[in-house]
Amino acid sequence: MLRIRQLKLPVQHTEQDLKNKIIKTLRIRETDLIRFEIVKRSLDARRKRLEYVYMIDAEVKREQIILRRNSDQVSKTVRVLYQFPRSGKEKLSGRPVIIGTGPAGLFCGLMLARAGYAPILLERGQCAKERVRTVEKFWKLGVLDVQSNVQFGEGGAGTFSDGKLNTLVKDPAGRNQKVLKLFVEAGAPEEILYEKNPHLGTDMLVGIVSHIREEIKRLGGEVRFGCQVTDLKLEAGGVRGVFYRDRNAADSGVGFLETGQVVLAIGHSARDTFHMLKSHQIPMQTKAFAVGVRIEHPQEMMNQNQYGRDYPAGLPAAAYKVTRKTGSGRGVYSFCMCPGGYVVNASSENHALAVNGMSYHLRDGHNANSAMVVTVTPEDYEGTDVLAGVEFQRKLERAAYSLGGGKIPVQTFEDFCQDIPSRVLGEIEPCIKGRYILSNVREIFPQELSMALEEGIKGCEALIPGFAGNDVVLSGVESRTSSPVRIVRNEMFESRIAGLYPCGEGAGYAGGITSAAMDGLKIAEAIAKKYAPWYDNS
Repeated sequence: MLRIRQLKLPVQHTEQDLKNKIIKTLRIRETDLIRFEIVKRSLDARRKRLEYVYMIDAEVKREQIILRRNSDQVSKTVRVLYQFPRSGKEKLSGRPVIIGTGPAGLFCGLMLARAGYAPILLERGQCAKERVRTVEKFWKLGVLDVQSNVQFGEGGAGTFSDGKLNTLVKDPAGRNQKVLKLFVEAGAPEEILYEKNPHLGTDMLVGIVSHIREEIKRLGGEVRFGCQVTDLKLEAGGVRGVFYRDRNAADSGVGFLETGQVVLAIGHSARDTFHMLKSHQIPMQTKAFAVGVRIEHPQEMMNQNQYGRDYPAGLPAAAYKVTRKTGSGRGVYSFCMCPGGYVVNASSENHALAVNGMSYHLRDGHNANSAMVVTVTPEDYEGTDVLAGVEFQRKLERAAYSLGGGKIPVQTFEDFCQDIPSRVLGEIEPCIKGRYILSNVREIFPQELSMALEEGIKGCEALIPGFAGNDVVLSGVESRTSSPVRIVRNEMFESRIAGLYPCGEGAGYAGGITSAAMDGLKIAEAIAKKYAPWYDNS
């Protein structure tokens, strides 16, 4: 197999144009090309010269001859194929229990189910379709379900996001491509396998995560919704089971599952679970994260900035990524950018308010939004408690709730700089899911953070003209960028408590849908290497 790099074509090319370019680049006859596959495709909009840039793997006749006569643009390649490990020999004391059905939990569960381990997944929230109805009711009426919301429920927080699938995680084992292939098997479009920045969107994710759940069940696993894990049974340095509350049960709803393998795929907002782990002295560490606002601009402004004023039809909604460093040394950067998306009320606790961003697959909303956030570290928190970062988040979220009376506080950037409440909006109409109110968003933050946000946003004007415009809309507070803690695990992926496997973004080992799903694969591999399948022991 030969790999061709930096193969460039105009954005409005055909599949035959691509094939012809491959033949010309390799300097071969059409009959010498057996087949080809797109490995990666990116859109190059630098200098407004719009081109697709491809990386191609091609199978050809007379490979060695062709390789010798071509340039450095062509090389021989061997694909890394993901391999799930052979099963271990130890007998399971009970079926593995996975807490949470975000990407980490679902993909861990899927791989274990395929290998015969019959996992049981416990999720405090609802299945995806019911969850969508609950969340939409909250956005319309302001009635929050603290167990099933934007943060909790099937698919995790990523279900109500842009659905980005790119990751910077180094991947010598091929887990990234395996995750993308599993998404395609569950109904995602095949282009996610090669697009540089693939995404799915909330509307597509709902069906995909439902498909994965049904596949887990078909293979012998269980998925139980409305089941919140409240405690662990620990004995002799190991886990022996989990206690949970089933809000669908007719009786008290208290249940217990005996197991020696518990996967903590709990998500970054499971604050009560963090407190429960702390009560058992499970080793955890504080970690840095970021807080800030959602910022909205017209999507057309972003398109013209990236593609030029007279860009051709059919191009994807333009994305951006900006970063600045303030005079005080604070890092300010865009995060979770949603082209053609919406700001959403992402609260999960009463009397506390957090926002996030989401897009549908078509990304056809009027505005672009992203989080503009400031890095905060344990030095910013009050006290040295391992959950001080959680309390830092809560303090900001309660301030946001109080400021807006439960509605999302919204402000123009001009008023933010002047530290006055907005009374009217300018030309940019917010695209928001949930009720909002004009306020002084700046009041949410300590002065040092609000000053850093102002300086950082103004600094981005040099990168994207109009970025710091007077009418630009800010919403607060963006506080759930990542987990404020890391649950310590060893080289076998276990906590100090044997059989307890911290996993995914909530445990501090991932930063998005794909990396969380990849971490889920790692945990499934660790369990499989040590234990024999459930059906071999039952």
